[in-house]
This record gives sequence, C-alpha cells and structure tokens, in this order.
Amino acid sequence: MTPTAEPAQGNHRATYREVLAEPRFRLLFSTRTVAITADALRITTFSVLVFSATGSALLSALAFGIGFIPQLFGSLLLGSLADRLPPRALITGGYALTCAAALLLALVRMPIAASLGVVALVALATPVFHGASSRLVAQSLEGDAYVLGRSLNNIAASGAQLFGLALGGAVVAVLGPHRALAVSAVLYLGCALAIRIRLPRLQPGEFGGTPDSARGDGGAVRESLHGAGLLLRGRTVRRLMLAQWLPTAFVAGAEGLLVAYAGGRHFAPGWYAVLMGCLPTGMLVGDLLVGRLLLPPTRERLVVPLTALMGLPLLGFAAEPGVGVSSCLLLLCGFGFAYGLGLQRPFLDALPQDGQGQAFGLLGSGSMTLQGVGPACFGSVAAVIGTGGAIALAGGAAALTAGWILTWQKRLRADAGRETISDRDDSCR
Repeated sequence: MTPTAEPAQGNHRATYREVLAEPRFRLLFSTRTVAITADALRITTFSVLVFSATGSALLSALAFGIGFIPQLFGSLLLGSLADRLPPRALITGGYALTCAAALLLALVRMPIAASLGVVALVALATPVFHGASSRLVAQSLEGDAYVLGRSLNNIAASGAQLFGLALGGAVVAVLGPHRALAVSAVLYLGCALAIRIRLPRLQPGEFGGTPDSARGDGGAVRESLHGAGLLLRGRTVRRLMLAQWLPTAFVAGAEGLLVAYAGGRHFAPGWYAVLMGCLPTGMLVGDLLVGRLLLPPTRERLVVPLTALMGLPLLGFAAEPGVGVSSCLLLLCGFGFAYGLGLQRPFLDALPQDGQGQAFGLLGSGSMTLQGVGPACFGSVAAVIGTGGAIALAGGAAALTAGWILTWQKRLRADAGRETISDRDDSCR
C-alpha cells in the first residue's frame, strides 16, 4: 500500500496548551475520557454482576474480557466504514450503542449467555467509531501536535481507568450493580449528545476520507477485508503495528499475574492493588516527561531504549522480590510505555489518506485483543514455572521486541529522511 500522506515536517516541539486549543480535538478528547471512565465502570460492574449471579470465577473473568477479542473481528469485517461514513454519525452512534447496551444490562434480567452476547456484539462495532475518532484527531492536529495529542489521550486514559475502577467500587457499594450500570449508560449518553451537538457535520471527503460513493461497489465486509489485507501486507505499516502491539501484550501478560504473585508471596491484603496501580502511574509520568520535554527526533531515537525499559525491570521478578522492590520495578516498566510516542509520526506518515480510519481501528482492536490473549498465555506458563518466573519471561519477551525494532528502525528513519529531501527538491522546482 503506497503512502499518500505527507510526512510530518520539522523538529518543532508542540505544547499541551497548543494541542488543547484545537476545538475539535478538545471535544473528542473530553468525550473519550468520560467514555473510558464509563468503560471501566461498566466492565467491572458487569463482572461483579456475573459473579454474584453465578459464583463462577471463570464466567466473571469472561465477563471482564468479553469486550476485547471481538474487536479484532469487527475491525477486519467492518473497519472500512470508518473511512466511508460521516464521522459525526459514526461516533455519536457508537456512544449511543454502548449506552443502549449498558441500559439493557441494567434494566433487563437476561440469561448470562445473552448478556455476554450483548457486550460482544457492541465490541464488534467499537473499532469503527474509534477509528473514525482517531482519524479525525489525525486530521485536526499536525506534526508534533498530533504526537502530543496521542500523549494526552494516553495520560487521560490511564487516569480515567483508575478513576473508573474506584468509581465502580463506590457506586456498586452504594447503589448496587444494576444501578451502577445505569450510571455508566448516563455517561455514554452524555458523550453521544456532546458529539451530536458540538461536532460539525463532515462528510468523509471533507476530512481526508473517501466518500462511500467514490469507493468500489463491494460491500463493507469485502472492502474491510481488502483494506486490512493491504495494510498488513505493507511491511512498514505491519512492523509499526507489531511494534505497538507486542510489548504492551507481553506486559499485559505480566500484569495479569500480579494478583496471583501478591497472594503467593503472602503480601498484606490490598497490596495487589498497589502493585497494579504502579503501571498506570509510571505510564502517566513517562508520557508527561517524554511528551513535554523531548524534541520529536529524540523521542523517535528513544523508542528502542524505552521498549527495553518496559521489559528489563520485569526480569527482577525471577528473584521474587518484596512489595517495595516490586513496586519500583513496575513503575520503571510503566515509564517505558512512553516508547509509543516515538512511533506515532512514522505510523501516521506510513498510512494512506483513504485508509487511516480503518488503520487506526485495526491498531486499537489488535492491541486490545493481544492484551486479552497475553494474560491467558502467561497464566498457563505460570502454572509450570511459577508467577515470578512467568512475569520475568514476559519481561524478557518485551526486551527481545526492542532488539527486533532496532533491526529496522534505522532504515525506517533513513527512508523517511530521503523522502523528506525528495519532497523539498520537488517543491523547489
């Protein structure tokens, strides 16, 4: 697939104030932050509801993760819609759909299988409106402002997840799980109304996409499968997607073992929550410092060291350290997540203008799916070698990914440099 987007130029370092001054981004950023809070509230509350109804830890875990894996199938089968339909309708419809699902779970007493099916069906559509939203952000912000926009989204997502988890516990305790689900539905409804009222009515051609009438005669599924195939066959796009998927999947595998690790080491009750909070805390600090203080070329040069920083601290769990050392190791690991900021410009530059929405949807759904698979894989390993050893193995896999990125990143930067020089020569003619 031949990229048609012009590379982001210059070494200008944007500021968060500059990014938030863009009205369209500010609207998408604020509604997405509220929606992530609602997601955390809905997911944890639904898991509690299923466990209280069945007493099954397996079904409770399935309820927690049922919204992840279907997203990949939704991206492959429906992802092209993110580039074919008007973004306001897609994003508003996405929030309205999640609102309706949460309200249905809150008000209608359904069999567990039917409830899981409702969540899975909504997850199929999630990559479409997420892809449209991400594409609109990419069209609204240029150069380093786009990278800082992604940084702000990461920071807000970490904070919103923590707040949503805390809110879920409090609301369930006070109102019960069904009313807590209704609260999440109200939050989704607020997001849908905000997008419907404040986002301008844009057609795909007005924000860089290809209108549906200009596409081929094939249906949405055929177009989606064809577009996903083209994206994944492109070596540069495929490498950049894998670079964003794999380290986070390996760390998610380690994160899924923290409760078992704390229990096996006989830590005091509640310390598992402290350990789990260290990763998003490190992510917040890393995104703030790397995003705000470093120039764009420096961030891109630090991709490999920061990826290694995600994995290497986890090797220390092989020695089964105590609470203090474990917390420090996880904070360092979380800081390494800032590596993703150095991949944002190259990834955007590698995408075609008429497939950005589908590409962003595929990027997000693939990441969510692998983060759901990672804990299952390393959980199986832990049954053989123990939780400390399995966490260390996950860290080693993330560190090896850094080595793989090193093998092609220099060539990618050199190619981008040649393209930039060529573009300048063409503009001077």
